[in-house]
Amino acid sequence: MLDATDQKLLSALQKDAHLTAQQLGDLLNLSPSQAGRRRQRLETEGYIKGYAARLDPNKLGLSVQGFVQVHLGSHGPEQSEQFSRLVRTRPEITSAWTMTGEADYLLRVFCSDLGELNRLLHEVLLPHPTVARVQSQIVMDQLKSDAPLPT
Repeated sequence: MLDATDQKLLSALQKDAHLTAQQLGDLLNLSPSQAGRRRQRLETEGYIKGYAARLDPNKLGLSVQGFVQVHLGSHGPEQSEQFSRLVRTRPEITSAWTMTGEADYLLRVFCSDLGELNRLLHEVLLPHPTVARVQSQIVMDQLKSDAPLPT
């Protein structure tokens, strides 16, 4: 169970993962060692899955962000595993979800240009033996950045 202090700690770390034990202690009205132990416990218990830098895709030359809905031709475990293996090998696919509704999968992709997105769709995804159809949407503008989870 998370108490209010744990929730405040998680919220603070989502905003700035570089906070020191001293800074966390000041924020939580705890000693640095108590704050550090709480952080360690939340890491050990799996509430904190890791720490990562958020990169600017435009500065990296990834000017096209899109979402791709994928419809499989058949829905057995073997087909799902084959498609999952493909997704894991493609660096331009940054997130993938299985979905309810019409599409089987939703992929978030970042590409350098429309040509690269076109190649991903027509040379990688559509020729895959499990894929029946894809539908893509290109992001025009992101109104809200990936936000911290509510705690």
